[in-house]
Amino acid sequence: MTLPKVAFIGTGGTISSLGKGPLDIQDYGAAGNMLHAAEILAKWPDTALVANVIPVGYRNIPSTAIGFADWKALAALCVTLVRDVPDLAGIVIGHGTATLEETAYFLNLTVKVPIPVVLVGSQRPSSALSSDAGMNLVNAIRTAASPEARGMGVLVVLNDEVQAAREVTKTATMRLQTFRSPDFGVLGHADGDAVEFYRRPIRRHAPDTEFDIAGLDSLPRVDIAYAYAGGDGAAVRAFVAAGARGIVSAGFAPGFTSPDEADALKEAADKGIVVVQSTRAGSGRTFRTTRIRQAGFLIADNLNPQKARLLLSLALTRTSDPEEIMRMFRTY
Repeated sequence: MTLPKVAFIGTGGTISSLGKGPLDIQDYGAAGNMLHAAEILAKWPDTALVANVIPVGYRNIPSTAIGFADWKALAALCVTLVRDVPDLAGIVIGHGTATLEETAYFLNLTVKVPIPVVLVGSQRPSSALSSDAGMNLVNAIRTAASPEARGMGVLVVLNDEVQAAREVTKTATMRLQTFRSPDFGVLGHADGDAVEFYRRPIRRHAPDTEFDIAGLDSLPRVDIAYAYAGGDGAAVRAFVAAGARGIVSAGFAPGFTSPDEADALKEAADKGIVVVQSTRAGSGRTFRTTRIRQAGFLIADNLNPQKARLLLSLALTRTSDPEEIMRMFRTY
């Protein structure tokens, strides 16, 4: 039987890490030992049972340090792989879990390839007792090779669960079941006998998006203002002073801030800065209430603040018209 061909891009993270010993599941980063893509595949040779996996070199980097330059490079690398590797069934990107959901959503809005792109990480390093790295990687490869994964946009696979990039978020610091899609749940499961899907994302996603980052050197600055009791708006004014073109308000659910922070956000909106109201709740929609409309704010729908920031940054590369940006939030 001919196995499907899947590319594996390693970018570092826990899945690539080796700690001081099998019980080092928290401080392994101090060892500074991260495997590259080919070394990860050699560490987990069972990956060869499910696909012909092609290791692709990329720099190892803690996911806390990943930003636009890496996202642009990864999107371009995916395009190059599809162009240069005949009959490529899918692409898997190994990634640290800290910002995995942001990389997944950014690629979901920007990558221009017709085959599945799957992000995978692990909660325990590859050296740990009962590491989840090997099984997560095998399942990500199986998912990327699955014909049913086509047309789903960018996917995230950990803990046997297949999640949509738009919806998934990290919800726990150490637990293996940390990645959840709070409002709608998983798309499917990677079980021992098959990768099975039970629903599809309906919001617009890669590769059919209007965003083109190939000619960009950077993104417009967008910051997140986190609401808390007694907030005085100082952070918002600092973001404005730093040159923010957009601010996402991670407000109290279902979309409020302290009075002083509301004043600061209104000042920002009056200066032409796009303010998008999200919440810190972790799930649920925001609503364009009378207060929000009168202040000139937009709403994030049910995107969490970190994902609303990415969409707003990309929207601002195309327009500053509030109605057009609101359309994008309804579309993506």
